[in-house]
Amino acid sequence: MVMAAAQGFWQGKRVLLTGHTGFKGAWLSLWLQRRGAVLTGVSLAPSTQPNLFELAKVEQGMTSTFCDIRDAQGLARIVREARPEVVLHLAAQALVRPGYQDPVGTYASNIMGTVHLLDALRGLDSARVAVMVTTDKVYRNHETVYPYREDDPLGGHDPYSASKAASEIVISSYRDAFLAAQGVAVASARAGNVIGGGDWSADRLIPDAVRAWQSGQVLDIRRPLAIRPWQHVLSSLAAYLTLAERLWTQPELASAYNFGPLTHEAATVREVVELARHAYGAGSVHYETASQGPHEAGLLSLEIAKARDVLGVSPKWGLTETVNRTMAWYRAHHDGGFARDLCEAEIAQYEE
Repeated sequence: MVMAAAQGFWQGKRVLLTGHTGFKGAWLSLWLQRRGAVLTGVSLAPSTQPNLFELAKVEQGMTSTFCDIRDAQGLARIVREARPEVVLHLAAQALVRPGYQDPVGTYASNIMGTVHLLDALRGLDSARVAVMVTTDKVYRNHETVYPYREDDPLGGHDPYSASKAASEIVISSYRDAFLAAQGVAVASARAGNVIGGGDWSADRLIPDAVRAWQSGQVLDIRRPLAIRPWQHVLSSLAAYLTLAERLWTQPELASAYNFGPLTHEAATVREVVELARHAYGAGSVHYETASQGPHEAGLLSLEIAKARDVLGVSPKWGLTETVNRTMAWYRAHHDGGFARDLCEAEIAQYEE
């Protein structure tokens, strides 16, 4: 009954989704199309080959626009033309290691891109809800067993994490200074590491594993003991959708929310790799004994009690099922399955 009500909520809603050509954005585009949203996507062209956006023909059933969110005037024009009621902001430079390689571009996309979008909503009478997606890495991470809560201090050692922490301050400022008084409920969503079929990004664990194993190569793992809050991509997207639905009727809930697995399900990179290798049925792995490359956090976990208590959001699939489903998706696609059909089937299963 809850899922049916949610599907009814999105029917005919004008939705602006930034980052629709990315991994999460492509999945979310398909889900919103399934729920009947009038969807406009704003993003750069897909950054990898292959990519889920093209393979699943995500542009069908939506208005797809390529625009750099660093282009304030271009983005504002698209926002005005779309007249969205709900905004879901996923566009970002979303990887830690590329942030080291291009810190200026990372800060420009993640901070000023967020500024440009929020500023485009000022004075836009159609807007009611904005869910701004950041990351679990916004916290000042002391790498202790303590799971971070929404009111813990923000910080960031690397440019990606710091840029996302700074964007949280921007989001809060625009909400308090402009948009709340205008009647727009603005919240930030801090999601843990997501995995699922259709991701081909570089420097992500599962895509690296699939590329290596499909080509008969050895998967090299830099930091096998690093602990992260892993979750299925649909768990995070379901949380974003639920947050937007609740903000529509209860704008007073607008604030920051953590979305991730139950605390005890945070797992090491090695544990995830071994689950993936078992599910895939083959594959060689080499685990480094010393850290390689620039600094990355060794331990990060989230407390999701607020999302559970306030929004009723908790992950549907645990880690083992998440990894099994992910590797089954890649297997099915490699065997000739149509990416859109695979995604829609998995969304339907999540909605059951």
